[in-house]
Amino acid sequence: MENVVTKDDLRQFGMILLNDIRQVVQNGSSHQESLHPEWLKSKVVRKLLDMSAGTLQNLRITGKVRYKKILGSYYYNKADLLNLFND
Repeated sequence: MENVVTKDDLRQFGMILLNDIRQVVQNGSSHQESLHPEWLKSKVVRKLLDMSAGTLQNLRITGKVRYKKILGSYYYNKADLLNLFND
């Protein structure tokens, strides 16, 4: 008896594979944040606060938030970002 793989089998396998990849990516990003929870990458800050790159740059230039530049990427202090809304 031959084993036959149908299009539906491949479609189901693809959906399972995509879900597994999504879980790995989500767990990987949460693990990375747990390593340095007090510093957030600029892309994460812009997404969380729904702001443009220019607005974030303004906050950096005016000294309202502390930042670090590591290998061309900016990381922002989480506490400083939270304090922006307390003022």
